[in-house]
Amino acid sequence: VAISADTLVVGAPSEASDATGVNGDQNNDRAQDAGAAYVFVRSGTNWTQQAYLKAATTITNGNGYLFGSAVAVSGDTIAVGAPRSREGGLSSFGAVYILVRSDTNWTQQSMVTHYPAQIGDSFAQSLSLSGDTLVVGAFNDKSNATGVNGNHNNTSLYGAGAAYVFVRSGTNWTRQAYLKASNTAANDNFGWSVAVAGDTVVVGAREEDSNATGANGNQANNTALNSGAAYVFVRNGTDWSQQAYLKASDPGLFDDFGYSVGVSGDTVVVGAYLEDSNAIGVNGDPINNDAADSGAAYVFVRSGTNWTQQAYLKASNPETADQFGLSVAISGDLVLVGADQESSDAT
Repeated sequence: VAISADTLVVGAPSEASDATGVNGDQNNDRAQDAGAAYVFVRSGTNWTQQAYLKAATTITNGNGYLFGSAVAVSGDTIAVGAPRSREGGLSSFGAVYILVRSDTNWTQQSMVTHYPAQIGDSFAQSLSLSGDTLVVGAFNDKSNATGVNGNHNNTSLYGAGAAYVFVRSGTNWTRQAYLKASNTAANDNFGWSVAVAGDTVVVGAREEDSNATGANGNQANNTALNSGAAYVFVRNGTDWSQQAYLKASDPGLFDDFGYSVGVSGDTVVVGAYLEDSNAIGVNGDPINNDAADSGAAYVFVRSGTNWTQQAYLKASNPETADQFGLSVAISGDLVLVGADQESSDAT
């Protein structure tokens, strides 16, 4: 799901109708895993469905595009990820569909693909949109490049991951940057989560392995398997550079810090849904790991070009396997953290 002002978009990647385009026939299930997205708008306190979005084509052989695996909205523009789309041609694996609104009508403006595409690189499994800037994750990208705009061609590191930045001029979208971690390694899943706000991009790498703590620590010691990391990139003109390498204050094995990320202005929130402490609330003691996979979220703030951890967030009722931090969102001074396995019967 994604929201911008009074517009909400919801993805349904396993929806099965063979409709195409906008507001087609929803009433058959002939295209397994084709996927769909739904647009809702608010008037006063009432929400109504404004559009039913599908890819420009569908296939009916049970290997659908998974359109709606990721969604983003910014003003009158929606981006929908379809990681199994082949509409860009046989050399394309995955696509992002850009739809725009005029009055109350939605039309497809563009389809964003990547080159060189790699089979199974999971392009469009994650994405984020801010104005005319789109960032797309490809967490199974295999190149051994590091930093910004490196060489794609060495594909020796399966699951290293990447993220792509695209920008719009008029109605045309072009690639501006190819982002990789500063410490690229196999199976780090860089690009599992992405977020963009203005000229700042955050990329999560949920299975990164270093034992560093805080911002810009030592990336070289890989003794904290799958502890996870997040990377902050900034744009100056059209040039992107890495500004920060973020780690939890208490990196633990298999915490998956970076499973979810969000950014708003100078604040970043990072989810670690498998973090294990039994701390409660804000800035508790992270040392006691008696609540396995209870989950946590971490807030970082920027001053100038420096990032520091501001808060360590836990649920008010942390319990084993609650997975607090599976999803995060931020807007200004408000952070929302999802815990999809929390078990209370409260309403």
